[in-house]
Amino acid sequence: MPLTTDEKKKIIESNATVGGDTGSPEVQIALLTHKIQKLTEHLKIHQKDSHSRRGLLNMISKRRRLFNFLVKMDKSRGETVGNKVGLA
Repeated sequence: MPLTTDEKKKIIESNATVGGDTGSPEVQIALLTHKIQKLTEHLKIHQKDSHSRRGLLNMISKRRRLFNFLVKMDKSRGETVGNKVGLA
């Protein structure tokens, strides 16, 4: 279920604010969104996988906290990321 190195590089490059940026909220939100989408597809097939469901809920709440932080710090950046990954 983990992201491959190529997938991760593409996501980081498309959402980085500056070169070599891997820790900004934009990148973290984009990575979590991709992981959430993959895990959601997994749970459509394996409905009784409650451990993965708990992990999914944790990822969703972490993404929400990061998004709220970003909007609070800089609303325009938050709106940009929200539109890009489909949160807004």
